[in-house]
Amino acid sequence: MAQYMKDRIVALAGPRKAADMAKLVEKMGGTALLRPAQGTVFLDDEVLRRSIEAWLKAPAPWAIFTTGIGLEAIYDTAEQMGLLDTLNETLQRTSIAARGYKTANALKKRGLAPVVRDDDGSTSGLIRSLTPHDLSGKRVILQLHGESAPKLVEWLESRGAVVEQILPYKHIPPLEEDVSQLVDEIVAGKVDAVAFTSAPQFRFLADYARAHGKLEAVLEAFRGPVLAAAVGKVTAQGLREEGIERMVVPEEERMGSMMVALGRYFAQSQE
Repeated sequence: MAQYMKDRIVALAGPRKAADMAKLVEKMGGTALLRPAQGTVFLDDEVLRRSIEAWLKAPAPWAIFTTGIGLEAIYDTAEQMGLLDTLNETLQRTSIAARGYKTANALKKRGLAPVVRDDDGSTSGLIRSLTPHDLSGKRVILQLHGESAPKLVEWLESRGAVVEQILPYKHIPPLEEDVSQLVDEIVAGKVDAVAFTSAPQFRFLADYARAHGKLEAVLEAFRGPVLAAAVGKVTAQGLREEGIERMVVPEEERMGSMMVALGRYFAQSQE
């Protein structure tokens, strides 16, 4: 593999598949630092069960799904509750909106087709596609994954929708010593790039930096010597919402594609 990352130091903020990404960095001649900016993600079974039970007792005319893994968690839990048929029948009568190709594929596997799809894999794209639809006074089930979506909720409520959120998974914050070390390395320019595989990773980092009076220094570093890399459009949108504009985003939403795109960026910058 071409030595696109020769002498470059890349911090990996995503804990999942970090070892695989580190090998890619090393194959391209770089040095990878494991700097998890996100703790574990866990399924909150009890809360999810209560949400599903309430939803199926009083079905809503709309359901918005934002992640394939979240949809699968809902189906798995409904099956454990003996409510799989009820869930299927309910969704057959529901207007469904979906964000992202993984979500659309998960729906297709269940024999469901969304009436609304985002146009670019992002929350903003989903909002654009939902705009022609009348949501005034209508209940909307909103499936999230690990964190709230204030921008989407605010928009839905501004259109008169009554939003009921289902949050199958929860993200746990990273260890303070890990995020503190990463913030200091970014501010000091000790890393050439930071690779993010989910929006919560940068939000946790930004929240820590903000609480310790270092957020502007972090943002300034990302405007200059340190480059941000986002695995896909949803992650990139999360970074932009916190003030990051300069970043590498691969065409294909894959961790390997992100590392290759980052390497090519470095190679081009040396020409």
